[in-house]
Amino acid sequence: MVRMTSSPLIAVTLLLAAALAGVPQRAAAQDLNGAVIVQYHRFGENDVPATNIRLEQFEEQLAELKKGQYTVLPLAEIVDALRTGRKLPDRTVAITIDDAYTSSYTQAWPRLKAAGFPFTIFVSTDIVDARTPRYLSWTQIKEMADAGVTIGGHGAAHGHMPDLTPDAIAADLARSARSYQEHLGKVPTLFAYPFGEMSLPAREAVQKAGYVAAFGQHSGVADAGGDMYFQPRFAFDEAYGTIDRFVLAVNALPMGAREMMPLDPVLRGTANPPAFGFTVAPGVTRVEQVNCFPSNGAAAKVERLDRRIEVRLDKPYAAGGYPRINCTVPAGNNRWRWFGYQFYVPAK
Repeated sequence: MVRMTSSPLIAVTLLLAAALAGVPQRAAAQDLNGAVIVQYHRFGENDVPATNIRLEQFEEQLAELKKGQYTVLPLAEIVDALRTGRKLPDRTVAITIDDAYTSSYTQAWPRLKAAGFPFTIFVSTDIVDARTPRYLSWTQIKEMADAGVTIGGHGAAHGHMPDLTPDAIAADLARSARSYQEHLGKVPTLFAYPFGEMSLPAREAVQKAGYVAAFGQHSGVADAGGDMYFQPRFAFDEAYGTIDRFVLAVNALPMGAREMMPLDPVLRGTANPPAFGFTVAPGVTRVEQVNCFPSNGAAAKVERLDRRIEVRLDKPYAAGGYPRINCTVPAGNNRWRWFGYQFYVPAK
């Protein structure tokens, strides 16, 4: 399901401040290797706006990507470059779709084929096995895979993985692997956490299951120096699918966030609110302008010690929802460096 990765306040703040971002960065900062990964769910299913992108919005975004400054690559190729250190072109973009709704086949695929853009679709197997209405069939998924569409892992039950025991997570991944093997002849190597929710046991299980990279639903630029098992994606739906926000996202650059804390995104007891912090990679300038925005409306106190950024919130995140922190800094030439992180607060 789609969950918002930024607030209107962030978008407005960035757009209004863009005029202040005109000074180019030093070359060292441009050496950060990254790519923007965009995420969708439904296309033209206007009765479910929270998980849908309107077709006119999607077509406008594809038209933007067809402009000469972008390089749209298969997600697997981007992952390989991030893992091996091969340099990606500036403004590299990958397109991903979660949950295998029928409109990804009837609406998105024809438009993506016409544009010549590769994409990845993350499939939860129990939903497809049950022949759930408004979801793809295995026949349709196999047709897409045979045509070159990348099929990614999304688990079996599409549940909240941080609520599961390690054994239950492993069983879910094993069940989905059997279904992928049966219907597609192979198990995917890329994984997307349902709802974007990662926990350390889930991360470990995904890695042990043979996946080489995994993705959340938090805004930010995928970065070679980041966690390959919790890379970000910019999510788009009707409310957050404006062309201004899309252009802002696909022109974003890596923040170069390192030494991130806390390591575990699951917030229990005194860990909520989190003591959030990271170190900005060398070469990124204007560290004194890094600003961070919590998604719960809390006041965020941002402390800077040289390249270290520490963020303290004045109230905890509530259970449920999809709490996040987004941090940005102007990168010059009307572009922004963007680092986000998603937490999970158990109901009990």
